[in-house]
Amino acid sequence: MSNEFREFLKKVGSGTHTGRDLNRQGMQVAMGMMLQQEATPAQIGAFMIAHRIKRPTPEELAGMLDAYDELGPVLPSLATATQPEWQNRVTVLSCPYDGRSRTAPVTPITALILAAAGVPVLMHGGDRMPTKYGTPLTEIWQGLGVDWTRLSLDETQKMLATTGLGFVYLPKHFPQAADLVPYRDQIGKRPPIASLELVWSPYAGKTHLVAGFVHPPSEDRFRITLELRDRSCYTTVKGLEGSCDLPRSRTAIIGTFGSIAGDKPPEWERLHLHPEEYGLGGHDVPLESDEKLIEDLRAVIEGKSIELTKSAIWNGGFYLWRCEVCPTLKLGIEKAEMFLKENVVAQKLKEVIHC
Repeated sequence: MSNEFREFLKKVGSGTHTGRDLNRQGMQVAMGMMLQQEATPAQIGAFMIAHRIKRPTPEELAGMLDAYDELGPVLPSLATATQPEWQNRVTVLSCPYDGRSRTAPVTPITALILAAAGVPVLMHGGDRMPTKYGTPLTEIWQGLGVDWTRLSLDETQKMLATTGLGFVYLPKHFPQAADLVPYRDQIGKRPPIASLELVWSPYAGKTHLVAGFVHPPSEDRFRITLELRDRSCYTTVKGLEGSCDLPRSRTAIIGTFGSIAGDKPPEWERLHLHPEEYGLGGHDVPLESDEKLIEDLRAVIEGKSIELTKSAIWNGGFYLWRCEVCPTLKLGIEKAEMFLKENVVAQKLKEVIHC
């Protein structure tokens, strides 16, 4: 047993009246001890459930991210002498690791659209994961012909630099974090680690972080956490099942902070986007089966007009606008539709497959 970790556990697990939050440095140490298995399994499980009940503070989330930066994978910056970092600002699409189970995701198509437009995109995640055990991004990409799980970190960096797409795969690239995954099933709840994953950027250069969320308190915690971490450009999305995917069945609630070019003081802005105003309203396509999902995603990429195509255009258009490829949302939507109809996205997928 670690006596040092026991003190951390006593602080977060002592209840409403006597429990205390950890400071940023203390949380970094505690997270590091869990990642390196210096705490016992009993201590780790107890800490996770106690921290879940208490709820993490932004300062604690910042400390957890500090530990991930210290011990986890970090891809080098794409910046060069002739291309400054803002021109290579990587958009990090962060979605819940336990996947999707109710609605069909279009995140891979969004990533392909952005990469085809010259916006580098980095994703991260793992395999099927508790507590939801939903369809993860890795399996969707495999269904499209791209197996991110086989690449080393160096190969992932090469893919990002060459094709504009990369994926940090937890079991291969960050096994210490992957070793904590079984605890999620054992405690029966998402621990605060699931929250930190939504604001983690395993990249050394400038990023545009996109964090999905479900409940408004999560967004508030993310904003303060990212402020503590001096992040100058990010987007929060009340997305489908907490993902980065904008809904079509309701108003899209989005928060933006900072610009891609970084040419003006960052300010927080709240957006309420109505898909019906752009002819893209409707229902969110249900996830009937993984086989049907892959079939539909392939149809969208091939330029066929199905219901999921509208979701892809809505999301692709928004992110092209947010990433400053297009000056207006309307033009972003038009460009996303053109990319699909004229096989630009299909060509980008072939490039990634054959790289």
